[in-house]
Amino acid sequence: MPPVTDDTFAFIIHPIQIKRDVARKYPLLGKILTEGQINFFSRYFPPVYLSEVKGIVSASTGRELRGWLIACPFTPPTMMSVPVEVAYRKIVACGQMAHELGARLLGLGAYTSVVGDAGVTIAERLEMPVTTGDSYTITMAVEAIREAARTMEIPLSSAVVAVVGATGAIGKTCALLLARDCGQLMLVGKRADALDALREECAGRGAQVTTHTEMNAIYEADLILTVTSAVHEVIYPEHLKPGAVVCDVARPRDVSKQVAAVRDDVLVIEGGMIEVPGPVDFGFNFGFPPRMAYACMAETMALALEGRYEDYTIGKNISETQAAEIGDIAARHGFRLSGFRSFEAEVTPAQIAAVRERALANRRTWSPRSVGG
Repeated sequence: MPPVTDDTFAFIIHPIQIKRDVARKYPLLGKILTEGQINFFSRYFPPVYLSEVKGIVSASTGRELRGWLIACPFTPPTMMSVPVEVAYRKIVACGQMAHELGARLLGLGAYTSVVGDAGVTIAERLEMPVTTGDSYTITMAVEAIREAARTMEIPLSSAVVAVVGATGAIGKTCALLLARDCGQLMLVGKRADALDALREECAGRGAQVTTHTEMNAIYEADLILTVTSAVHEVIYPEHLKPGAVVCDVARPRDVSKQVAAVRDDVLVIEGGMIEVPGPVDFGFNFGFPPRMAYACMAETMALALEGRYEDYTIGKNISETQAAEIGDIAARHGFRLSGFRSFEAEVTPAQIAAVRERALANRRTWSPRSVGG
């Protein structure tokens, strides 16, 4: 029997790697339907109950948490192409399922957290509080890039750091935090006016700040934190210099699999993989190792363990103070950054050493023209 507890949450996920993720719940459909067919039919599917989550236990209080995973059937292309009101109604339906299950807090995962006004309308329409999880995503993305710099022996204080998708809700606050740490900060995005406004906010924090609307600019970066809302990859092998580190926080990924195939002299890590306290059983394989969760999911859990049943991260303006607060809350309950993963596989110390060695050799001769675009 599940534990009797008043501490409950639910979290919404949806297909990202479309055929593979659909096959996790419906193996036959994932096998026989094309990606285009799944995109089409996803518009008509109701919310899908995935699993009950058990075994999350606070390291500081011993309180146990019970939760549920619910799937919004929309794929990323569907989510971004349907009228926003259609997306809202589907997400609200997921929230109503969560409420009926007994959840007291709802987390919005992946594109359900960015569609429209980033959770504000969803929170207004539901009886339970809502969080996108983006505050903790910011905290752990910045921690991951700092840890990767240490691991790759890149002095952060003199490094060139690029934030791709810098004017988005997550990217903006990551940029503000990193502007205190690095030698040069490159803000990369689509809108020059928004980039200029962010550059002014970052000014005076220590880093030299530049803005860029072309992806080729990141070739100069030692460390890259990428967090766009693009449906397809935006970073390819020719964009990265030998020894570069990329922390990819975006889902779907911003970094092309071509990078893994042809660039053994760069380190690509997945941002935001968190170890959850307690003998957690998610009851569903969403692609992570046992006891691991996305940072956005972990924020929802940490808030529930803290008893903070209130709207937390909603909207597109996330303060540095809020990111720091949820970092403290999560650490107190035992959540922590896990080891590095890259394209769904563990990154070992031997692999990191091999990347460093290959980068040293390739820096003598490599240029962006060395790899076809």
